[in-house]
Amino acid sequence: MHPDTHPTASDPADSVLCVGQIGFADPAALLAQFGLTLEQVARDAPIPGSFWGEREAGIIGTTVYAREDTPVHSLLHEAGHLIVLPEEKRATVHTDATDSVEEEDATCYLQIVLADQLPGVGRERLMTDMDAWGYSFRLGSTRAWFERDAAEAREFLRARGLPHT
Repeated sequence: MHPDTHPTASDPADSVLCVGQIGFADPAALLAQFGLTLEQVARDAPIPGSFWGEREAGIIGTTVYAREDTPVHSLLHEAGHLIVLPEEKRATVHTDATDSVEEEDATCYLQIVLADQLPGVGRERLMTDMDAWGYSFRLGSTRAWFERDAAEAREFLRARGLPHT
């Protein structure tokens, strides 16, 4: 559900909430609940394990990498990929974690649910940012998908004992 193109400088996606605006402590504590580590990358350094490059979060093993300019939705999405995987598969992940539509959908759903656990973020803001960034869903918006078309993603998470409400 990632965007087809990366936003340009004049794109509305410039308004998305970035990790530097909320700090690294709360996201690090959230990820730690799932056995993950958040590593801050220097402002001008490339982000290790970033599938999309630029500002997007990266994943290698059980570590999520982000910079201050990394969108919060990207950090939660990449962390979500690791969270939905069985623990034994996490250690082998480098850059690309999913191999199914079901996992991708569950990851998108989970990132929205997890946003409620970050002060100053919440699901409303995250869904707005996902739309601004260019995520695409059949029903036209992240909110419509989340509320009316994500039953399979919810069930995927519920069956694995992961947050789904």
